[in-house]
Amino acid sequence: MKKLTIILSYIVFGAVYSVQGQTPGTDQRQQIQHDRIRQGVATGELTRRETANAVHHQGHIRRVERRAKSDGVVTGRERARLHHMQNRASRDLRRNKHDVQARRRAD
Repeated sequence: MKKLTIILSYIVFGAVYSVQGQTPGTDQRQQIQHDRIRQGVATGELTRRETANAVHHQGHIRRVERRAKSDGVVTGRERARLHHMQNRASRDLRRNKHDVQARRRAD
């Protein structure tokens, strides 16, 4: 009986711990955005200013996410705001990568 109680308490604790403070997909999206920024710099699709802006936006999103997680619960409104910010950053990054501007390469 004691083993069963201990096992159940671990399961409950694990479930509660894994649900609190999560923002599904946000960490993965941030990693994808960083990879896209790195790729844009490597190919010369992003200028220095566009790169700086993209990195700044990702930092802002990371700070907002940290604040949302600080109380242990990410509300639906906070999650929606994070998704909206990620969507906007992704759209801006795509627009900057596919515009006519190109960074000159050092020859």
